[in-house]
Amino acid sequence: MPVAGPGRGFGMSGFALELGGKYAGMVASAEGGFAVGNVVEDKLGPGQVAHKHIGSVSYDDITVTCGAGMSKDFYDCVQAMFTPKASVKDGSIKTVDFDRNIVSELDFFQGRITEVGFPALDASAKGVARLTVKISPEYTRLKKGSGKLPPPTGQSTAARQLNADNFRLTIPGLDCTRVNKIEALTVKQKVSVDTTGEQRISKQDGGSLEVPNLVVTLSEATAQSFYDWHKSFVVDGDNGANKEKQGTLEFLAVDMKEVLFTLTFHGLGIFRLSPDKPQPGNENIRRITAEMYCQSMDFAYGKGVVAG
Repeated sequence: MPVAGPGRGFGMSGFALELGGKYAGMVASAEGGFAVGNVVEDKLGPGQVAHKHIGSVSYDDITVTCGAGMSKDFYDCVQAMFTPKASVKDGSIKTVDFDRNIVSELDFFQGRITEVGFPALDASAKGVARLTVKISPEYTRLKKGSGKLPPPTGQSTAARQLNADNFRLTIPGLDCTRVNKIEALTVKQKVSVDTTGEQRISKQDGGSLEVPNLVVTLSEATAQSFYDWHKSFVVDGDNGANKEKQGTLEFLAVDMKEVLFTLTFHGLGIFRLSPDKPQPGNENIRRITAEMYCQSMDFAYGKGVVAG
């Protein structure tokens, strides 16, 4: 993560993200983004010593975690990752102290979001959940910070925080009212790397998404629709594209009404249905886990998550 300049001690307050020269919001954590020299080992020379030297230079991905309260530009970039053409922007990660003094800056160039991780959801969990966003830069520059972060403008959306227990899953034809857990979902944009004739590695969009399986846990008492679909789709082999399902996962505000983020699933196909292992003497609700592949996904955000 960004560091302070030599000899300067400070009480760290957090990290500010800047995109396209505009403040995009405070992030909970930020790490990576540093230059790495790729070591090349030559053939054995005189004295049976293999000479080593630096070849191309690559730059680590930058990983930030955040929730509600980021800028519209930021969420637009996340949304663009789900399309054939990702948004490419210059930006900066600024480390700030408690007085909003900028201690250090990690500027990045031609950065594109290549991975978005959505948190695991659990109806019995408490506490804040966050998105994990990975930015892949062409190159970066670390420097000592200067100046001060402007005070926040407008009304903060911190009250509309993302919580792990506030969600709603809808899959037409399936009873999802008693789904109590959804495993974390990580969507990745493939990036091609080109080192031909360049000292610095160049990155380009790979053009396709890696979409995770949707894995949910629910009460066995309300699982009959899942059992029926599994029998038909898997056991009986009636699993053509017209038998796949669509669905939505909504991340809700504390009031359980306002929708913060929405994931739309296309081409869901169930491939595994397994009851939880029974525990002796455990009288809790018996649950089953359903695993579904997904052909593609869309991401949308509500107005309430945007700062200002």
